[in-house]
Amino acid sequence: MAIDQIKIRGARTHNLKNVCVDIPRNKLVVVTGMSGSGKSSLAFDTLYAEGQRRYAESVSSYARRFMDVLDRPDVDSIEGLSPSIAISQHTSTPTTRSTVATVTEIADYLRVLFAKAAVPYCPEHDVPLSKSGIHDMVDAALSLEPGTRVMILAPVVRHAVADPDTVAREMTRRGFLRLRIDGEVCTVDALPAAERGAVHTIEVVVDRLKISAEAKTRLADSFEVAARLSDGRTALLNMADGSVRAFSLHYGCPECDYTVQDLTPAMFSFNNPLGACPHCEGTGVVEQFDPDIIVKDRTLSIADGAVCGYSRRNSVKFAELRELFSRIGLSVDAPWQDLPEWARVLVLEGDGKAAGKGAPEGCRFNGVIAELELAWSRARSESAKVGMRAMRRSFTCRHCSGERYRREIVSVYLGAGDRRVNIVELMNMTLQQASERLAALDLDPQTGQIAAGPLDAIQKRIGFLCDVGLGYLTLSRQARTLSGGEAQRIRLAGQIGSALTGVLYVLDEPTIGLHQADCAKLISTLKSLVDNGNTVVAVEHDEEVIRAADFVLDMGPGAGELGGELVSSGTPDQVMADTNSKTGAYLAGLKTVTAPREPIDHPLARTLRIVGASGHNLKSVTCDFPVGAISVVTGVSGSGKSTLVNDTLAVALRALYHNSRETALAYDRLEGTQFFDKVIIVDQSPIGKTPRSNPATYTGLFALIREVFAQTPAAKERGYDASRFSFNSRGGGRCEACEGDGQIKIEMGILPAVYVVCSTCQGLRYNRETLEVKYKGKSIAQVLDMTVSEALEFFSAWPAIVRKLQTLEEVGLGY
Repeated sequence: MAIDQIKIRGARTHNLKNVCVDIPRNKLVVVTGMSGSGKSSLAFDTLYAEGQRRYAESVSSYARRFMDVLDRPDVDSIEGLSPSIAISQHTSTPTTRSTVATVTEIADYLRVLFAKAAVPYCPEHDVPLSKSGIHDMVDAALSLEPGTRVMILAPVVRHAVADPDTVAREMTRRGFLRLRIDGEVCTVDALPAAERGAVHTIEVVVDRLKISAEAKTRLADSFEVAARLSDGRTALLNMADGSVRAFSLHYGCPECDYTVQDLTPAMFSFNNPLGACPHCEGTGVVEQFDPDIIVKDRTLSIADGAVCGYSRRNSVKFAELRELFSRIGLSVDAPWQDLPEWARVLVLEGDGKAAGKGAPEGCRFNGVIAELELAWSRARSESAKVGMRAMRRSFTCRHCSGERYRREIVSVYLGAGDRRVNIVELMNMTLQQASERLAALDLDPQTGQIAAGPLDAIQKRIGFLCDVGLGYLTLSRQARTLSGGEAQRIRLAGQIGSALTGVLYVLDEPTIGLHQADCAKLISTLKSLVDNGNTVVAVEHDEEVIRAADFVLDMGPGAGELGGELVSSGTPDQVMADTNSKTGAYLAGLKTVTAPREPIDHPLARTLRIVGASGHNLKSVTCDFPVGAISVVTGVSGSGKSTLVNDTLAVALRALYHNSRETALAYDRLEGTQFFDKVIIVDQSPIGKTPRSNPATYTGLFALIREVFAQTPAAKERGYDASRFSFNSRGGGRCEACEGDGQIKIEMGILPAVYVVCSTCQGLRYNRETLEVKYKGKSIAQVLDMTVSEALEFFSAWPAIVRKLQTLEEVGLGY
């Protein structure tokens, strides 16, 4: 008999209070409720954790060593559970090398597609490169009239500076007696006179023969010898009419010396040296000294410190510039902005660059930037680089224009005619555009057959991504710039593409960051997972998703200790009819959300303005943000919200106020920056940096609380300062048996590690002497166990603490 329910009995993970529930399988199930009510504790820390743990136990002990097995949740029993996959909101890896194409595996298929079905072109002449096998060369020779006299040539020098005498001596040593120099055949002991440093084309005469059927083997041997002499290049000279036909074992240009090796998938990866731009190593950016940082205040003179490190205070460096300026007739006391352009270029970039700007002759100077680069390369330790690092910034690589690939890779095209496309052009397209371009490729029947497999895999993946509302993303978009919601939907699309069945999918608010216009697409995607025979459990607050669910679990009734109960469960209609459910009341329209206050009805004169923002898909946007008001930037997914605010405005302000080394996307100027002196960016990055982080340490409350305990009579009597009440300080007040963790980790080999409460401190983290110090009858450990709401009342006499706690309470984190 098929199991049609997941039966949970006695779930007590975190704040769950012995929850018992039957969840239908192969349905879309939404877990909802107010923040802190226990939604994630039920969905992720109970259902997913147990499903993953059971799957891990089914594999071999050897394989289990490489798996991150979760702890067993605190639950009596779970029946009918499938292997589980969690698709959470955590953003992708922060490396700059990770892109939408790489994380979706589209890049892998594109590499195969280009290696097997694309044609390399000459970047100079824009003609397709060709290659021939030895048999092709022999067939070309045998196609001539029988009896035709021919020469087999090896082009050892092509259009390059060379000394014919040197080449002749080397070829004589190898046993060859004739050369063809600039079209004239001569023997090695009767070379024509040549100018020193002249450009020549020199070919070795490997063989001379008459064309006949019996000469086939001789032709093959001669062509092989010629190819070995000249790195795969050969030529066939028809002595009757003087025509020459060139061949190459590798892809080569018929009009110049340009060649490329046989194409391989590795050559189309910017993470591989074969394909990466050698100057930026495939990152698209290079770190250099920034002239705008070196010269921060253009109103100052060099003597007063306009050029960082070259003011009067640095006598040696300043003397160099003073001597230079005396030679060119300028004053070091003149403001930097009043100096002629050639003088500014001379100081920063040296005489080489300044010569083209009108600098007088004879003013030799390497340039400040060159001197800094030399000092940077000679620095042997990080401490030696600290001062210089602040003057460096990332710039787009000028060799690859930020595209990451080698020049020869950008000249490889898929398709022909006007519809041909290279890998850089594809990577810079949105998913939707790339799909349309690939569908319109003009391929010959043989190439089409080769490309069919990779093209089908790419189009399927792009289709899944477009179905979850991500068609606006470019393939080259860095994964670290994706929002949590976008990263989650990319993983969701990957799961749809895998076509698994019988799996429990657990999702964390998949609609976050998604415009309402795209919600229908997401719901359709979730339903398709269900239609494939899977169970989807989504933690969600969105009304549209809740109404579309087959089954709803409403957690509550409050948050923290006031939550952890299953308030209502059933179909959306059943939850709406349940008078105990707050969610049901809002769905039924019995309760509504009202605006907290009236909007501002008076004009806001002061504004922060960004002018001409044109990064990514922005079209020279000019936007005003009123000072002293809340501004919301909204729009459909991919409309440019994050580009405008996160990638342009925020980065530009951070560079202005905090000397950030990040580079903002393109914009013309900022206005109204004088109204601020600091910018704070609150994004979706996780805040916990170590396992010891908690709300008290992160918000700075812990330092204030420790000061309170340090001022108690008992602490003063014993000579304890604030450091005594830290569980991170060795040799202080923490329990050394567990090093202030309150629990001890016991490694179990192939089994998950077991955490046991420290028997010395009983999980309180501190030693006995520290716990004897109390404030208002509570020890430091008891205070840390309080909720924000309880602590707010407890520390009501301390305004600095109350201020921080009140903020946490007001944003709904009182639990």
